[in-house]
Amino acid sequence: MFLGDDFIYKYKIDETKFNEKYILMIPSMLDAHFPLLKYAFYSKNYHPIILENEEGITDIGLKYVNNDMCYPAILNVGQMIAKLKNEKYDLSKVRLLMPTAGDACRGSNYFNVLNRAIRNAGLAEAKLVSLNLKGIEKESQLKLEPLMLFRALQGLFYGDILMILLNQTRPYEKNKGEAEKIWHKWIDILSKDMKNCKSLSIRKMKNNFEKIAEDFSKIARINQKKQRIGIIGELYTKYCHLGNWNLINYIEEHGAESYTNGLSWYALYYMDSHMMESGAVERTVYKIGIKLFLNIQNSMINALKKYNFYTLENFSILKKEAKDYVNFDLKTGDGWLIGAEAVAFAKHNCRKIVAVQPFGCMANYCCGRGLYPALQRKLPGTMITSVDVDSSGSKLNYYNRVSMLIDWKLENIT
Repeated sequence: MFLGDDFIYKYKIDETKFNEKYILMIPSMLDAHFPLLKYAFYSKNYHPIILENEEGITDIGLKYVNNDMCYPAILNVGQMIAKLKNEKYDLSKVRLLMPTAGDACRGSNYFNVLNRAIRNAGLAEAKLVSLNLKGIEKESQLKLEPLMLFRALQGLFYGDILMILLNQTRPYEKNKGEAEKIWHKWIDILSKDMKNCKSLSIRKMKNNFEKIAEDFSKIARINQKKQRIGIIGELYTKYCHLGNWNLINYIEEHGAESYTNGLSWYALYYMDSHMMESGAVERTVYKIGIKLFLNIQNSMINALKKYNFYTLENFSILKKEAKDYVNFDLKTGDGWLIGAEAVAFAKHNCRKIVAVQPFGCMANYCCGRGLYPALQRKLPGTMITSVDVDSSGSKLNYYNRVSMLIDWKLENIT
């Protein structure tokens, strides 16, 4: 499958100038993906800013959001309000982006929670923009354009392979900082291509997968094999260091390596699990999307395996492997994907798994935590440790549970 550069409407991006109509503020959510994924949001209307402020955002969030609300919502709201209050912006030119799955979990209320919070904070002049595929909040819906979707596709898969390679290489590097250096090198190369609308074809992306994997494979490594800890759970707490309290750093500092499965598996899960609820036209679009994503995902996986890096199998195989272990009717939030990734880790020689979720997240409790004892019985030698993050939670207890997982001898697991 191939889409050439002629397909792209060439909107030239200049990050140093704010020529666009609005500033689009996006809360920190995807550490590994946003450095490239942000370019999907550029248009004549929007100049995106990925928020990086962290100081005091939990307390600010709690000031405007009930503490019973989902922890990621508290962080998102706190981050946005802190940014607007601490820096001078023309609020009439600010738009706040709130992504949402649009299904039955608390996350679907984020838009209304943020709307109420900015009014109470005296910032109502800054308007909200909703990003979802369910057609909710239509009057505030971010318009999806071909260029945006194509850049998003690029940012999604490049973010996946760079995240997987960085997390597998950094714990073993002989020369500290070399893996980060290679990561930054490719972020710079790919950023220039995305900003200038060059080399954005599917064929070029597949070629880059091999070049990126080869580059990381050349990093000098220590002669030591560390245990691998798989990370599963709710989207925000899985991919954002704010949401998981710097879990990857903690694992590496305690002598292990981590593996977080790529975001493209979640995208495929979402298309697959919501496809049957759509009309005939939407189902056709989803099927085309699934075929395209699987094609690219297979190329990424092949590049990783070619250079002896660890990866889970593609989405279709992952789903088949989970058939007798999870209920595919559970599709609220991250749904059955949580249990399916746990099964995939256990079946592919990653038998220690930490599951991270916001406290009180019913989707994760039902689709995840409720399954873990059964999965451990069905998959002997697997240890799944469930940890909650919350504004009132204890980081000491959180890290103690992760430490016990790291220190646990596999022969003790029954």
